[in-house]
Amino acid sequence: MNDTYAPAPPSPSSELRAALSEAGLRAAVTEAEVGNQVRIAPLDPSDARQLARLIRTGTKRTLKAARSLKEICEAHRIGLPGLRVRQGRITLGTVQVDDAARLARLLGAVPPTTEQPDADTVRTMLGQAFPQATGGGALSVSVREDTPEILELGSIDARTARRLISTLRF
Repeated sequence: MNDTYAPAPPSPSSELRAALSEAGLRAAVTEAEVGNQVRIAPLDPSDARQLARLIRTGTKRTLKAARSLKEICEAHRIGLPGLRVRQGRITLGTVQVDDAARLARLLGAVPPTTEQPDADTVRTMLGQAFPQATGGGALSVSVREDTPEILELGSIDARTARRLISTLRF
């Protein structure tokens, strides 16, 4: 029987406090009493600027990939109004069925014999074409029940986004 003790992971507030301290930033970090939230006390302007620089530096590649992906999709007339970076991943968000079908065709999906494929057909097309076009990257695609002309696309990492961008360029 193995009775090894695994210490509890640090709380989110102590993890943030330690990261700010390691970066040389002075900020009081506390866990709020309501809603189990972490709060950062007001920062002086120089610390706020430094924190902003650190965040931008840490997310630079992902932000750049998101911008490039948005630009190339716009060039192909694919509207992704919800494209943004969240928690280090690129969330593609909602897309009209016609735009999603265009994306699927650009990724090599064979369109069905009907002129206007429905949302479920486009979801299947994207589900099959995306991993092949990105070298294995996965993308969750779901049909909105309340608005079947809109698909909800999941998130991808920056590496998959860069492979997608390369595919869409050619």
